[in-house]
Amino acid sequence: MEHIKQYIEENKDRFLAELMDMLRIPSVSADSKHKEDVQRNAEFVKNSLIAAGADNVEVCPTPGHPIVYGEKIIDLALPTIIVYGHYDVQPADPLELWDSPPFEPVIKNGLIVARGSCDDKGQMFMHVKAFELMMKTNSLPCNVKFMIEGEEEVGSSNLGTWIHDNKERLKGDIILISDTSIIANDIPSIDVGLRGLSYVEVEVTGPNRDLHSGVYGGAVANPITILCEMIAKTKDENNHITIPGFYDDVVALTDAERADLNRAPFSLDEYKKDLNVEEVHGETGYTTLERTGTRPTFELNGIWGGYIGEGAKTVLPSKAYAKISMRLVPNQTTDKITELFTKHFESITPKSVKVKVTPHHGGEPVVTPTDSLAFKAASMAMETTFGKKPIPTRGGGSIPIVALFEKELGLKSVLMGFGLDSDLIHSPNEHYGIFNFLKGIETIPLFYKNFTEMSK
Repeated sequence: MEHIKQYIEENKDRFLAELMDMLRIPSVSADSKHKEDVQRNAEFVKNSLIAAGADNVEVCPTPGHPIVYGEKIIDLALPTIIVYGHYDVQPADPLELWDSPPFEPVIKNGLIVARGSCDDKGQMFMHVKAFELMMKTNSLPCNVKFMIEGEEEVGSSNLGTWIHDNKERLKGDIILISDTSIIANDIPSIDVGLRGLSYVEVEVTGPNRDLHSGVYGGAVANPITILCEMIAKTKDENNHITIPGFYDDVVALTDAERADLNRAPFSLDEYKKDLNVEEVHGETGYTTLERTGTRPTFELNGIWGGYIGEGAKTVLPSKAYAKISMRLVPNQTTDKITELFTKHFESITPKSVKVKVTPHHGGEPVVTPTDSLAFKAASMAMETTFGKKPIPTRGGGSIPIVALFEKELGLKSVLMGFGLDSDLIHSPNEHYGIFNFLKGIETIPLFYKNFTEMSK
């Protein structure tokens, strides 16, 4: 343990400087104008792995953005840990809400402020630096393989094919992922469940062109109005989703499971204060922790149409659009929920407009075991570095590749994240604590040690 702390203390300034260099690369996978930036970030990850001591490092092309692979095989008789992370980031919009430019990282009050600082560059880079630490101190106890992708924020559409084609190269014992959060810096936790996702875009078309709202208003359907009415019909007065069949496969938690989940430290008053809301809003009959971790949701992520420029333009628009995400829980599936939504939306479309539903991406929900060697190894590692045993929690977000890894590789994952829910991921002023970054580097080598010893 002392060699870990000493190496971190001696190199922490360099670790941070290197992370800041990577955060300056605007690797926005959703925006084609950043294609070269995404490629540049892949090369950065490749060079970082090589410098840390990895072998056979390469930037693997896909029909989309590349995957960076690297490994260190010290003894085939030893366990192999596969590290997954991603170097692509969300778009930084709206730019005017950032206190500093999103790709010009700054440190404020112990926080690294930049797009991708927590999700997932900062957390992914902890693994590279932890690997470097183990290599430089001759303390790597087992084999390791790195698989760092550039399309997580757009659904990992090419990862499945790449994994299928590289099954032999990806033989291992466990997938280690840091793309989740802990309850607080003094309350460690490990996610043992993630919701799935169905993400769709809806297009509603009325007249064949934009019309004068005075000449045609009141006589022709307004697609924006119709779309809003259709979306409003997807929930009832109890915020229960009204799509027929939506809840058919939902596995309800037992009373004991609900009680265990709600034992996690949580202050509703602090939650509301942090968000500057007077009251929470969600499905009747469930707590906030249950709503965000164990219940399916229907959320409108964006809606637009007509004239939104400066000043006024009295237009009745031809089209309206919305982006919608539905978070799923076991045993719901992406394909079924997408089909149910599409049929429902088509069924409630008035004849005055036409509707088109385009699925974007999705992923299946997962629950990871708490009695596995990997979970126990992670729990012991965090207990050592935090001084407290971590609490098992369920995350509200989605990491679609967790189910993919199990399907294609037959491997479970351990979700040992170090972010905080307050890190503003996907929002302006995203940040990641220096404490969390360094704590991850300190904890990860202990996971390797524990997992290797427990696997004997």
